Amino acid sequence: MTTQQPTFDPRRASIILAAMATSTFLFVTVESLPSGLLTLMAPDLGRSTSEIGLLVTAYALVVLVSSVPLAWATSRIPRRWVLSACCGVAAVATLWAALTPSYEQLMAARLVTGLAQALFWVAVVPATLGLFPPLVRGRAMSRLAVGNSLAPLLGVPLGTWLGEQTSWRVTFAAVAALSAVVMVIVLVLFPTVAPRAGGAAQAPHPSGRRFGFQLVTTVLVVTGAFGVITFGTQYLQDVTGFTQSDIPALLLVQGGAGVVGALVVGRYLDRYPAAALVVAVTTYAVGVLGLWALGENKVAAVAFLVVCGLSFSTVPPALSHRVMLVAPRGTTMAQAVASSTFNLGIAAGSALGALLVAVVDVRVVPLVAAVLVLLALAVLLLEERLNAPLGTVVEHVEEAVARES
Repeated sequence: MTTQQPTFDPRRASIILAAMATSTFLFVTVESLPSGLLTLMAPDLGRSTSEIGLLVTAYALVVLVSSVPLAWATSRIPRRWVLSACCGVAAVATLWAALTPSYEQLMAARLVTGLAQALFWVAVVPATLGLFPPLVRGRAMSRLAVGNSLAPLLGVPLGTWLGEQTSWRVTFAAVAALSAVVMVIVLVLFPTVAPRAGGAAQAPHPSGRRFGFQLVTTVLVVTGAFGVITFGTQYLQDVTGFTQSDIPALLLVQGGAGVVGALVVGRYLDRYPAAALVVAVTTYAVGVLGLWALGENKVAAVAFLVVCGLSFSTVPPALSHRVMLVAPRGTTMAQAVASSTFNLGIAAGSALGALLVAVVDVRVVPLVAAVLVLLALAVLLLEERLNAPLGTVVEHVEEAVARES
């Protein structure tokens, strides 16, 4: 098969970036949809809300265990074919989920979608960022991550609203249709490039020790966050006193804050990768602590919901960008390991949330989340203390240019 190097044509690269951001939005939306549709899916399928929450847990576990094996199995396949196949499989499996008559088949459909997502995360970041010059990859990363950030914050409330107006099944069918559209765009526009030939195949500052710290930070912060994300709608109803009809609007407000956060962080990732992540995690800790402490007050709950949306939308791009900077070997395999770790956090967070809801009460979920996020912050600060300062992409490129001149 003939391959070609990716070009830096701004127009084509921007269209591909928009398509990939849309696909990340759809993947994470369908992963998180049960959290917004808990009270609609449970009675329709004859299950408890905790069992519906486990649909998120099982999905994340599939991504967790399959990312690295799938990365290895597809390591020689051009990213164009890998990414289009992922979108196609996701479209078919999500349509299956929309049409299934039983909880068991719904679980099976989501596991298939999880396999597609696992491989998608392995390929999408190095392949897409490789289309852009190094000096703007932090900004491109933030735009790619807009979809990831908006999915639990905007995609879920829109999906919840659509489910309330029609059926939760219609929401899943809509996601399937959009995934098919993205598949076509990838087939038409994405260059046929061998994985190791991409412009972002190697990290500029490889460090196994920093990468290890990064994985621990990821598990802790994502575990805390996804306990809140998965059972946030139940918290807002049971503790704060909002009704089901209020939930889409509340999550839409949170999603609007997420848009701002995801776009703003891109301005700082290239020059301040360490500080950007510290600020993101610290702000999210404040948000969940405030939600726990003042969650019974509607005004305060909405305010801290906005803080959570603004801050957590910056965490995934900051984490992914850091992986692209410090991956000890190729960035593709590092992204596979990071994706597994991220989904370990998702699975642990949703499972821990389900346990807390079933055994204690939903009101303790933000408190436990805050403890975990503060632990993540401590690990992050320890990483900065024990390692040499992380050079920025800008400095790295400037030094390379100076050596060549």
